[in-house]
Amino acid sequence: MIQIQQEDFSMGAEYDALRTQASGDGAIVTFTGLVREFNDDASVSSMFIEHYPGMTEKSLMNICNQAKQRWNLGQIKIIHRVGMLEACEQIVFVGVTSRHRNDAFTAAQFIMDHLKNDAPLWKKEGNPKAMKWVATKASDKAALANWSK
Repeated sequence: MIQIQQEDFSMGAEYDALRTQASGDGAIVTFTGLVREFNDDASVSSMFIEHYPGMTEKSLMNICNQAKQRWNLGQIKIIHRVGMLEACEQIVFVGVTSRHRNDAFTAAQFIMDHLKNDAPLWKKEGNPKAMKWVATKASDKAALANWSK
């Protein structure tokens, strides 16, 4: 399931929902990303995230389908927030269930690497002086390239 929303989410509630739906899976792996207070040696006090409704959900569903083709997975849940967020707020949740932990860990990493590079989400970071668009990092591109090897 994919959710794009402005509202915060409860990691505990999302984990509980995955556990309820896991139906025999032995592993649940979750990742929660936060708005960092720094980037490129500069302070960050806020982040504004834009998306293209419909296109973003379709892109994230495609990423989930790719993960399901590669690993034996049960449930996948992605929540990504949009709008204005303050430093240290939750920005993204990825939860994956599987019969075995390795599939769940690996799929969660795959999903995050593809989300960071492929999902149509645009970010502006702010500090007291200005807002600036955030470009894809070389480290994110390198992480994505590892999946095609």
